Parts: sequence; structure tokens; C-alpha cells
Amino acid sequence: MPTRKRKMTSDAVEILHRRYYDGHPERLAELEAARASAAIARTVYELRTKARLSQDELARRIGVARAVIADLEEDDFEGDALGLLQRIAGALNKTIEIHVVPRKVKRRAA
Repeated sequence: MPTRKRKMTSDAVEILHRRYYDGHPERLAELEAARASAAIARTVYELRTKARLSQDELARRIGVARAVIADLEEDDFEGDALGLLQRIAGALNKTIEIHVVPRKVKRRAA
């Protein structure tokens, strides 16, 4: 069975992806989890700043320490980030919607 030649690239992200992620489903799963965690961190920050609250004020509203909010926003939270996001959304009179969408597949030239 002939092997397909890869198109040469100078794109550093593509090179790293090929080297460390292609053919490594466990690494791809970790990458997806990291992206989801980073999205929660950005969302918490955006919700808090749009509500014009300090980390301390938001923490008091949901009954946690300010450090919990800081860790969550810095994507350094070790607990149930989604559960905490639900509490934050509720405290700010928001609701969470989760969407599952197809993965974006990069088309390669034939």
C-alpha cells in the first residue's frame, strides 16, 4: 500500500500538530479538554467584566473565595469548572447552552 506524501509546510502550528497529535488519540482528547477548560475560563471572565463585578464581588455572590474565581479565570481551577460556571451564570441571571458541533476537518490537497 503506497504511503501518501505530506505537503511541505512552514506553519509551526501544523508542524507541531503533525509531530505531537496526529495518530495520538489520547493527546487529541487532552487537547480538546484543554480547549474546553480555556473556553470556560474566558466565559467566566467575560461574564464578570460585563457585569462590572470584581472577582471578590462575584465570589461573594456564589459563596466561594476570591481565589477560586481567579483560578477559574486563569484556567488553573482543579474542580468542577462547569458546575461553578452554572452557579456563576445563575447568580448573573444567565443560562448556559451547550452545543455539540462537528469537528473542523482541515482539507488537504489531493
